[in-house]
Amino acid sequence: MNPTTIPDDIIERAYEGKTTKEDALFLLEVPPFKLFELADRLRYETVGDTVTYVVNRNINFTNRCIANCGFCAFCDNTGYIMDIPQILEKVRDAESQGATEVCIQGGLLPNVDINFYTDIIRAVKAEFPHIHTHAFSPMEVYHAAKQSGIPVGEALVMLKEAGLDTMPGTAAEILSDRVRNIICPNKLKADEWVDVITQAHQTGINTTATIMYGHVETIEERIDHIMLVRDIQEKTGGFLEFVPLTFMPYNNKIGNEMISQGRYATPGMQDLQLYALARIILNTHIKNIQASWVKLGKKLAQVALYCGVNDLGGTLMEEKISASAGSTNGQFMSAEELEWFINSSGRQPLQRNTTYKPIINTDQERMGLKVA
Repeated sequence: MNPTTIPDDIIERAYEGKTTKEDALFLLEVPPFKLFELADRLRYETVGDTVTYVVNRNINFTNRCIANCGFCAFCDNTGYIMDIPQILEKVRDAESQGATEVCIQGGLLPNVDINFYTDIIRAVKAEFPHIHTHAFSPMEVYHAAKQSGIPVGEALVMLKEAGLDTMPGTAAEILSDRVRNIICPNKLKADEWVDVITQAHQTGINTTATIMYGHVETIEERIDHIMLVRDIQEKTGGFLEFVPLTFMPYNNKIGNEMISQGRYATPGMQDLQLYALARIILNTHIKNIQASWVKLGKKLAQVALYCGVNDLGGTLMEEKISASAGSTNGQFMSAEELEWFINSSGRQPLQRNTTYKPIINTDQERMGLKVA
């Protein structure tokens, strides 16, 4: 028989930021709304009822890639490569729409080195010094360093000197080499991802942290992943947010195998349980839990705001990777729609920048709205 309540000692450890793996497994056995209630309480006591978002644009500068990951539907080795003028045109368009951030990522090209990446950042910063550059996954940094014959730490210093502000914590997938050997054997190993992220933080480059779940991993491996993120944060303090990303099973090898076995995308309740677990496990360590409205869909993302989530990511303006894997939730949501979306959920919207500093408009100043 499944438990019906959460014991006081598990609640106490959650408040102290000391949730164990055994606690997390237990919490998945209680009625889901008991789990959501605990996560929602922790969210409120950490950040209040403010829900943040950023006005940003994704720029995927190439869909060519040598990694050949089994979960990717974006890669096309006869596809496009943007040059710097094309990238700058997209930044120019983003600025005209009020963006404060550009998120720049792409596939792994075989014949580029660190200068390819630093040239992009320098060009963006030369014309748009006020735009925050959130760019290049740990895999891209690892690839650039290897191609250049230099240590990862040196590559990170060069990127920072070129004007890189923060890095996305993508390419994490599941931080288990068992899983990675199945879904992305040509990518960096789990400890290599940890090393790049840790060195980025030590170089003064904050990052996000992600998990891409719902394919071949076990529940225990999901929990281990979140626990590892917590361990890194305890050592470096460099993560700005944690972003669960549900696997999109369409138009890719791993997804095709799942569908042939009668498995599809993760059930919505399982998505919400993971968001809640992330809030509980990371409590006191990472303040911001972000829901991807592109992955979840707008309505389920609203529900996630009652399961520990306090951030809805960005306007995106151009989202190609999820769309190529079957997402039908759109590639752009305006700031006005995001604010309506948050207000209609019973929460207070607040535009932020990439590092979670508030960008307060006149109406919000009049209301005295602040970020916790």
